[in-house]
Order: sequence, then structure tokens, then C-alpha cells
Amino acid sequence: MSGTKKAVLGLWSVLTISLLGYGLFLALHASPPDAQQGNMIRAFYYHFPNWIGAGIFLPLNLIASIAYLAFRNRNIVTATKADAMALATAEMGVLYCILGLVTGSLWGREEWGIWWTWDARLTTTLMLALIYIAYLMTRHLFSGSSRATICAVLAIFGFVDMPIVYMSTQWWRTQHPAPVFGGAEGSGIDPSMLKPTLWNVAAWVAWGILIVSIRYSAELRSQLQMQEKILGIIDDSTQTEISHV
Repeated sequence: MSGTKKAVLGLWSVLTISLLGYGLFLALHASPPDAQQGNMIRAFYYHFPNWIGAGIFLPLNLIASIAYLAFRNRNIVTATKADAMALATAEMGVLYCILGLVTGSLWGREEWGIWWTWDARLTTTLMLALIYIAYLMTRHLFSGSSRATICAVLAIFGFVDMPIVYMSTQWWRTQHPAPVFGGAEGSGIDPSMLKPTLWNVAAWVAWGILIVSIRYSAELRSQLQMQEKILGIIDDSTQTEISHV
């Protein structure tokens, strides 16, 4: 990794830690308890950003997967970059899904008296997480050129569940609340909650970008070096790209 990339990574790490710290302060001290949910509302400042993160990185996984399929037979370096990005964003998306399910379960236990219920929103969300977990498992179970292709197709299939998750509370009756933003008339949050919510969204998205950038760089270098070692098809221009990853 070049000196410039290390400097950018270091600055982004400092920014991320600062955002997470300030977001935590706002969540714990700058936001009043909810009139009905009390202090449990503070879980929202982490639950909601987790799903925003999933809503960013899983679509990026879809784009990277489509890019891989488009370039796999035309430009091996571009295809490899797309595949590395697909893996990094899938890992981040799965992590966000798991964190979202955990924080949602904690909230549900307090509000509903149960850790889990098989309503439409929760069931489709669990399916989404399991599909992408299967995606990650496939990458470990298969090898060779077919692995990336199989994973790309699986990613496209898995993404179909995302709009179903979002629309589930409007298509079916569920215990889960309607979408906070972009839902029916009257949706939204109290102005006192807006600042902590937005700061924590920024913090958790920044954290996701940091982790994805590290994983992308590591995976790309690994894949390019593997191609160089095993296939012997890396030309001089690709060698230069490897050295700058």
C-alpha cells in the first residue's frame, strides 16, 4: 500500500472514531427518553444506522457482481477488482444485517416481550441475511474461476429480497413498525432525535467504508498475486497495478 493510501486510511480511521464517539455521546446524553419507550429508544440510534449500512453496501455488492459478469471475459483486472469489491461489500452487508437483527431483537424484547416473532418483516430480513451468508460460504466452498461467477449470480438473486424487506410492512400486517422514513403519512421522527440519528448514520457508514476499503485492498492483492503465481497471465501493466494496491 502506497504512502498516500496509508495517510488517507489513517485520516479516515481518525474521522470514523471521532464520529462514533460523538454519535455515542449524542445517543446517551443529548437525546431525551421517549415518552412511550423510555431509554430503550436509544437502541434506535444503532438499529437504524445498521440497516442504512446494509442498504448501502448490499446494493454495492450487486453492482460489483454485475460488473464482474460484464468484464470477466474482457478485462481480467477489472473483473478481479469487481469481484474483490463484491466480497468486501457482502461481508460488510452481512455484518450490518446481523447487527440490525440483534439490536432489533433487544428492542423487541423490551417492547413486545419477545425476542423474535415470525412476522413478514423479520422473516424476510432473516432470509436476506441467510442468503448473503450462503454467498460468503460459497466463496469458501468453491474454488477456481467458477466461484466468482456462481457468487455473482447468487448476489443478484439475493438482492431481490431487499425491496421485499422494505415493503413488507406495507404489503402485509406485521408487528414491526412501518418505515420511519419514506413510509406512510406521519412517518418520521421527533426533531430531538434527528441530530443523534444522522450523526450515528454518518458514523456507522464511515466505519463500513473503512472496513470495506481494507478488505477490498487485501482481497484484490491476494487475487492478483494468485493469478500471477498460478496462471502466469499477468502482464507488465498488471504488475504495476499489483504494486500499487
